[in-house]
Amino acid sequence: MQKNDHRPSFLSRLRKRLLYWFGLQAGLQVKVYHGYGHTEKMVIYGHVLRLGPKPPKRYRKSVVHNAIALLRLFVVKPVGGAMVHLQWENQVHTACTEKDGFFRVEWKDEPPLKPGWHDVSITVRTAEGTVREEGLGSVYVPYPTQYGFISDIDDTFLVSHSAHMGKRLKVLFTQNARSRRPFEGVVQHYQLLAQGNTTPEAPNPFFYVSSSEWNLYDYIMEFTTVNGLPRGVFLLNVLKLASQIFKTGQNNHHTKFTRIVRILEAYPQQRFVLLGDSSQQDPYIYESLVRHFPERIHAVYIRDVHEPNREPVKAVLQKITDAGVPTCFFQHSTDAIEHSRRVGLVA
Repeated sequence: MQKNDHRPSFLSRLRKRLLYWFGLQAGLQVKVYHGYGHTEKMVIYGHVLRLGPKPPKRYRKSVVHNAIALLRLFVVKPVGGAMVHLQWENQVHTACTEKDGFFRVEWKDEPPLKPGWHDVSITVRTAEGTVREEGLGSVYVPYPTQYGFISDIDDTFLVSHSAHMGKRLKVLFTQNARSRRPFEGVVQHYQLLAQGNTTPEAPNPFFYVSSSEWNLYDYIMEFTTVNGLPRGVFLLNVLKLASQIFKTGQNNHHTKFTRIVRILEAYPQQRFVLLGDSSQQDPYIYESLVRHFPERIHAVYIRDVHEPNREPVKAVLQKITDAGVPTCFFQHSTDAIEHSRRVGLVA
């Protein structure tokens, strides 16, 4: 009588080995990103995947290792139509993932949360209610300070060469989140802004809104943490697959306007400062925000990183200045710091 052989097949063993070698994880995963809230509503975002990258255990200077580490961030298989559950106090809030695995959970907290960071858990469950997979994240409730800050990422504080796709890809493929560097002086500027007109115990809120994809969330989180940038909430662009990696950071700039509008509408009593760069659409998006939200924008900062755009950007910034909003078009962060002192953002 022939016995059943329950050993994994050669192809199964090979697949497992390749996944391990590339630092990928098969099976259900729940990725949860930092959310934000206020007295009326809380919101948190994430993705449900059936294949995705493992967290990096170490960082190397090897170009080959860094290239593989970047590629695996885009080797993802989203799960659409999955129901996610958020347990909050004595209530359960649910949401369904979109086709690309993205979910957004909104809820109201009663009584309102105290300011600061609060841990949350998002789960996917079986039909019987058993937890299949869990993801952990945080929700941020800003302190009642005078100003909030909304900053771009690429070429605003992280040297990225966004206007030159070849240079951008070279930086992404040859460096990692710990070897890349911010612009000189930008960390000091952001730390001063976080503490301006407030106390260390109640920092000004920071929101990082970028055209970079959610694939790079952990990468950017690591970079900002290692370099000492203010802790904040990230609102990134739609998830991309491996076949779209050469389009990273491109397109869908119009959604950036929408993401910033959500922040402004979430905190109607807060005045905001916008920080960006001249490589792509930031000046035009910020000018539109000044028009749509008069009296809400306190100042606009644009880093001068792309000479062909210099004159058009100056013209756009003049429109913002004419609307009564101070602007700073700068190449060096020391100039931005001095401007922040003049307009009262930094003591």
